[in-house]
Amino acid sequence: MDQLMAMRAFTRVVESGSFTRAADSLNMPIATLSKLVKSLEIHLEIRLLHRTTRRVVTTPEGAEYYEKALRVLIDIEEIDTSFRVSRSTPKGHLRVDVGGSTARDVLIPLLPDFMQRYPDIRIDLGVADRPVDLISGNVDCVIRGGPLDDSTLIARHIGDAEMVTCATLEYLKNHGVPAYPQELRNGHKLVSYLSPVTGRAFPFRFRENGEEQEIRVPHYLGVNESNAHLAAAVAGLGIIQTFGYSIQHHLTAGTLVEILHDWRPKAYPFHVVYPQNRHLTHRLRVFIAWLGEVFPAGLTPGA
Repeated sequence: MDQLMAMRAFTRVVESGSFTRAADSLNMPIATLSKLVKSLEIHLEIRLLHRTTRRVVTTPEGAEYYEKALRVLIDIEEIDTSFRVSRSTPKGHLRVDVGGSTARDVLIPLLPDFMQRYPDIRIDLGVADRPVDLISGNVDCVIRGGPLDDSTLIARHIGDAEMVTCATLEYLKNHGVPAYPQELRNGHKLVSYLSPVTGRAFPFRFRENGEEQEIRVPHYLGVNESNAHLAAAVAGLGIIQTFGYSIQHHLTAGTLVEILHDWRPKAYPFHVVYPQNRHLTHRLRVFIAWLGEVFPAGLTPGA
């Protein structure tokens, strides 16, 4: 038995909750992975996992072994990396998940610089507004906006985006230009961004005299995807509140007009996020460092 490989196989099964997903993430046949885990159980003379038709869970002994094995694997990788990183060129496959408008307007325009610096790194972009599970989804990192509430993840702040309230000139001619946020309650058609997870509409947020306020009124139209949300505003369907980077070219062209500028809410934070129990590969380290260097400017066009 290759004990080190068996430990890697076991920890990945625990993290993904599935033999199939673990095998995919390690790029090995599921039969090989199952044999490795079984051989580890025989070697230790304990049962590490309970297998059912729907899920895989650790036994009490398996949970304890996972914590100790993970520390060993991380220590080994840290030792290897300390000797290898300074001498090697980062290479390999990187899987990154990012929201739709952030991919289109920020990350993808910046990527030629990264690909030129690190030509041996291949990137798969998962583009969707619905957040992905980093472990079961076999993703190296995600780029997320907004507050973070998952303590099992490590996050690095990579910039802030201004939130802008806007509509087409035609809409404002027909419905009037609100002079202050509360006027949005007076017959205006709001196009709300719906949470892809909960389906609830995000409120329109504003700030006055340093204090945050929210406008919650029934929306005229709700959209749960960022590019379609913007398209609804460009089509004249109503007022939206969205990221400044997403609408900059529309503001410049006059397709959309900003309103309530003096009440712009607090800037929206963005983070690159990765699991705390997964070792940082060289390629992921350089990607995170690169994001910290270039991403803030991408979030603030014209700054």
